[in-house]
Amino acid sequence: AESKAAVVLISDVFGFEAPNLRKIADKVASSGYFVVVPDFLHGDPLVPESTEKPFQMWIKEHGPDKAFEEAKPIIAALKEKGVSSIGAVGYCWGAKVVVELVKAHEIQAAVMCHPSFVTVDDMKEVKCPIAILGAEIDRMSPPEVVKQFEQVLSSKSGIGHFVKIFPGVEHGWTVRYKNDDAAAVKSAEEALADMIDWFNKNLK
Repeated sequence: AESKAAVVLISDVFGFEAPNLRKIADKVASSGYFVVVPDFLHGDPLVPESTEKPFQMWIKEHGPDKAFEEAKPIIAALKEKGVSSIGAVGYCWGAKVVVELVKAHEIQAAVMCHPSFVTVDDMKEVKCPIAILGAEIDRMSPPEVVKQFEQVLSSKSGIGHFVKIFPGVEHGWTVRYKNDDAAAVKSAEEALADMIDWFNKNLK
């Protein structure tokens, strides 16, 4: 039997119901990967401007550290099913979950899209090929921070990395784009192609 590769998609704070996330999952699957989209938010995505549960309260219940712990048994289960290599992609909040998996050597290849909460120190501990797709307009990970990430990765010999800043797009553009905005769709599709290309080079 041929070895199988799987990709775990980790949503942003708005959860896995986002229609574009489903589309992305289908595209990755049609590229030959077994795709898993866990609901690490347990049906409780962030509601913007919520007075009942403001962000500070929400993030206490849904820290990326919790999702990282929950991702481990999922990865173990994939391996039991005969999956030989596992990649993960994370969007903003999810990117922090992904980098923790990378640091723990749980996965073989990673993609972070417009990461949130990721630090330069995280980059120092990267143990597998990693791609970072950043937005030109992003206060969570502005281009100058993404460039710092790249500098750290460049100094680590033997670990493949790919870093790209997409012009004219904002934080969240890869997954929360409007389908009637042709330019937004084009940027998101380019990011998706880069992501699949990265997995094809580093997972198969």
